[in-house]
Amino acid sequence: MSKYTPIDDALHAYLLAHRTPDDPLLEELQQETRRVTGSRSVMQIAPEEGTLLALLVALTGARRVVEVGTFTGYSALCMARALPPGGTLLACDVSEAYTAVARRFWQKAGVADRIQLVLAPAIATLAALPDEPQFDFAFIDADKSNYRTYYEEILRRLRPGGLIAIDNVLWNGQVLRETDQTPDTRAIREINDHVAADRRVQSVMIGVSDGITLARKLG
Repeated sequence: MSKYTPIDDALHAYLLAHRTPDDPLLEELQQETRRVTGSRSVMQIAPEEGTLLALLVALTGARRVVEVGTFTGYSALCMARALPPGGTLLACDVSEAYTAVARRFWQKAGVADRIQLVLAPAIATLAALPDEPQFDFAFIDADKSNYRTYYEEILRRLRPGGLIAIDNVLWNGQVLRETDQTPDTRAIREINDHVAADRRVQSVMIGVSDGITLARKLG
């Protein structure tokens, strides 16, 4: 039997059907995101990715989380719920309109006190932090052109054994299409190659949603 199973639409649907389903609040947030943002709702992470992020935060025992790219707050909500008492999440975004939705749902979920939202370019927010280990877990899902910068700024502030999750690393398959030389696609290829060659971390790319790279900082 092959160790590789091709995933067609039917098998993908089977995968999605066999996870813990979202609760009503997460489903409501998905619906509200579609209503408020229209076609931009594709920027929201897939539900199964939210489940994975929550599992990773819980499994790693993360107490200090940073997120670059918050949108309407689905991923932050999933991660904040998984934090232990006293845990905190720094959410970096630039949109007051989109994060207004996030704030409402964080309040509904009872996790608003765990989340610090900073509305400013994430590079500036991260660079202003002390240059010392202060994060246990990080999720990067923002403008692709700055992925490598976000990665480097977070890695130097990540504790040994801490984990970075990077979203959209398959970029809808465009990473394999050499004719696609758009800035975003080139930036995704660059971060993928950079992390794979980075001996400061142990990494793996997994095929959840649009692809996620997990990179654990070595001691």
